[in-house]
Amino acid sequence: MLAYWLTLAAAITTSLIGQVLLKAGATGSVRAGAGFLDQVLRWQTLLGLCTYGGAALLYIVALRKLPMSIALPCTAASYVIVAVIGWAMFGESLSPQKLMAIGLICGGVVLLATTAT
Repeated sequence: MLAYWLTLAAAITTSLIGQVLLKAGATGSVRAGAGFLDQVLRWQTLLGLCTYGGAALLYIVALRKLPMSIALPCTAASYVIVAVIGWAMFGESLSPQKLMAIGLICGGVVLLATTAT
């Protein structure tokens, strides 16, 4: 069973990497007048999309043994990490309300993970 929890953790981590790459593709230097297609074809965006595909495959493997009612909410842990990455790498704000919401998410994920049967 531990292997499936580790696979879920790998899926969450891979998804996080995909998020960061998609953000980098969306905010990087795009030449003046470039459109949406130019943004989609940036290497960061393409790699981010591929990374998401890999995360989905890992998630499918984790679902073989983990209940979906536990596995999917555990992916909420990525919201916490993405908020911190957004703050550290992209200068996004972390207001007191966001920090409180992050605390609630953490509590819910821990509660679900510890009640998994």
